[in-house]
Amino acid sequence: RDRYQRRVHGRDTLQRSSSFSADCPMVRLHSNYKGKSQSCIPYKRTPPAWLKVGVREVVDQICKLAKKGVPPSQIGRQLRDSNGIGKVKNVTGRKILRILKHNGLAPEVPEDLYAMIKKAVNVRKHLEKNRHDKGAKFRLVLVESRIHRNARYYKRVKQLPATWRYESATASTLLA
Repeated sequence: RDRYQRRVHGRDTLQRSSSFSADCPMVRLHSNYKGKSQSCIPYKRTPPAWLKVGVREVVDQICKLAKKGVPPSQIGRQLRDSNGIGKVKNVTGRKILRILKHNGLAPEVPEDLYAMIKKAVNVRKHLEKNRHDKGAKFRLVLVESRIHRNARYYKRVKQLPATWRYESATASTLLA
């Protein structure tokens, strides 16, 4: 037997480290919770029969929202709630971010990295007023370590330039 296998409740299971779960590849990094909550995507990969919106109209609407400064996840939420488009890829054949890249409207910084930078800037602003807030200082360290980890990943997959660096002093300029 492999040294990672063990017998549990009469079945052979593969014992993995606690930070990896086969069901949920993304887990919470700096907490004890597993973060298994996920949304259910539609089973069918074809647009519903009652949907009368064309591909060109959906792409135009995505571009219009992106020009207003709406992030890709919010674009998808608005299309779902207002037009009944559960998944843009089923209608257009491309994901929202790919459509935005094709039209030159993709954000410079990926959305999750942008949200973490925004959180770090807000915590820093809070710490200027409340210098003795040790909990906020600790959370700032955690957020900034996540920023550096994600930045390393995005440089490796070439979504960020190799020269891009997060600096806390100039982070607020990235948000503007």
